[in-house]
Amino acid sequence: MANRIKVAVIAVVVVVGVCLAQAPASVRVYVFDCGLIKAMGIETYGFKQGEVMPKDFFVPCYLVAHPRGTLMWDVGVIPDSAFPAGGGPATQGLFSVAKTLKNQMAAAGYKASDITYLAMSHYHSDHTANAGDFAGSTWLVRQIELDAVFAETPPRIVQATHFAKLKDSKTVILKDDEYDVFGDGTVVIKSAPGHTPGHQVLFLKLAKTGPVLIAGDLYHYPEERTMNRFPTFEFNKEQSAASRAMVDAFLKKTGAQLWIEHDLETAQKLKKAPAYYD
Repeated sequence: MANRIKVAVIAVVVVVGVCLAQAPASVRVYVFDCGLIKAMGIETYGFKQGEVMPKDFFVPCYLVAHPRGTLMWDVGVIPDSAFPAGGGPATQGLFSVAKTLKNQMAAAGYKASDITYLAMSHYHSDHTANAGDFAGSTWLVRQIELDAVFAETPPRIVQATHFAKLKDSKTVILKDDEYDVFGDGTVVIKSAPGHTPGHQVLFLKLAKTGPVLIAGDLYHYPEERTMNRFPTFEFNKEQSAASRAMVDAFLKKTGAQLWIEHDLETAQKLKKAPAYYD
């Protein structure tokens, strides 16, 4: 009897330990390597030959852990379901991914059912591949993007199949310019339209690292900031310019680091999960 009680106590401690690992005392963010996009023509991003060198783009996924829940931000370029059955990397055209998002999350102690909220910077397919795996989470989305992905003819660079399982998900429509995910100012989604109609960026207030702004596709190359260049496929260039000005002012006000999601040099400097920033 005593041994059974002892085993039960140990089991409870293990379960509590796991719960505590997934509910940190302060906000933390995990950066996952969700692949690469092979270099495309620099003209696509508003540059002339010789102004910048073509380079591969990094594809990140982020998991934000908060004492009150979790947020998944951007979910990759190739779905986990497309990986070879025997293991190994997955490739689709210019896209390549070495590890599944599921396995990277597991290494950090999480699974899809642990995710409270799903949000994506925008509806382009290189940010949405594994969205369906989080159909049990609450989807935070702007109405204009939701309408677009479920339209009879979705916009280009949208993969409608990525969103199919989200049709019946619990959904919160973001109406204001800022949405405070957990109500304490540490995880805030900010509207930054232009690249797509409902494009948004993510602000994190981290206790040790300091404030960070994850920029979605507000920029692709860092030189877009200094040279004032825009991709040729912006939904609305004027909106993008206004969003960039807003973000620049916000960065000055908060002193936040800017993480340009696709910039490979930025990505190479960031520690990857299961390490994290807090």
